[in-house]
Amino acid sequence: MDGKQLLVGEIGAPHGVRGAVRVRSHTADPQALADYGPLVTTDGRVLHVRSIRPDKSVVIVAFDEVRDRDGAEALKGEKLYVARDALQADDEDNSYFHADLIGLEAVGTDGEVLGLIIAVHDFGAGDLLDVEVADGPSVLVPFTREVVPEVDLKGGRVVIDPPAGLFDKPQPRRTKRRRSPKAAVKAQPDKP
Repeated sequence: MDGKQLLVGEIGAPHGVRGAVRVRSHTADPQALADYGPLVTTDGRVLHVRSIRPDKSVVIVAFDEVRDRDGAEALKGEKLYVARDALQADDEDNSYFHADLIGLEAVGTDGEVLGLIIAVHDFGAGDLLDVEVADGPSVLVPFTREVVPEVDLKGGRVVIDPPAGLFDKPQPRRTKRRRSPKAAVKAQPDKP
């Protein structure tokens, strides 16, 4: 596939003997996997969704190209992608695909380069931009309108107004000086 690809799901264990598989969907509506046209695996195989249905925390998907359990076993662990162009842009101004944000330059409100967005995480409390900085560990930045007031996809950058101290370099940890165990023992007077 040419152009940018978006990860939309991951294949898990087979389901039954007719080639269906469990898929962990990364789309807002898990059953929307069937709406994007053919899905492409990491190694380039093209899969067409024949049927899809919800099942607890996954969807059960049958592909035209897979008709038995052995074929389903061979797909276990594969990631499913669609071309970025296959997805409609959301009508909301503040809605972005993670893949669109990764690789953008992060700059401060003063124009100073802060780093590069290397990932977008969601640990349950909202999206966090993982910004790789030049020297030091990466910094997790809350992806809110207050902290990230501007996203310029065409310009390849996001403007960040970080909370105080967020991009400060970490100070080296001071180790506590411990007294030697021998120094803590009081000398005993000699006994006759």
